[in-house]
Amino acid sequence: MPSFDVVSEVDQHELTNAIDQTRREVDTRFDFKGSAAGVERSDDAITVRGDTEFQLNQVRDILYQRIAKRGVDVAALKAEEVEMSGSQARQRILVRQGIDADTAKRIVRLIKDSKMRVQASVQGDKVRVTGKKRDDLQQAIALLKDAELELPLQYNNFRD
Repeated sequence: MPSFDVVSEVDQHELTNAIDQTRREVDTRFDFKGSAAGVERSDDAITVRGDTEFQLNQVRDILYQRIAKRGVDVAALKAEEVEMSGSQARQRILVRQGIDADTAKRIVRLIKDSKMRVQASVQGDKVRVTGKKRDDLQQAIALLKDAELELPLQYNNFRD
């Protein structure tokens, strides 16, 4: 029985490359000389630093441009509030991996409400869609692409 998985993943290698490119550009730009501007990465978040909120916004814009050029969807990032501490501004940007339970339920409900001849089930942080015909599965993919979901979705593990 044909099936595919709906996932929301970020290519970690490309994300690391984009952060390194951002770091290099910030280090070489004249308007950032002698400042605390920079980018750091932990496991599930990116920390952007700057002397002022304006400088922080510039570094964040550079980061987003580099991430988009590397083919990573910027919608997978969620920026938190800017924290001002002393003479520095910092902002954490969360990297969202996987589909959370509420979004998975919305995907399953969307597919069931469409009356297609496919079944959707939540399996951990992904949704598996199965059907008898490949055309039905392709219609389900088209339906999910048109849906207004806040996460970028990928469709993998397509099996006949």
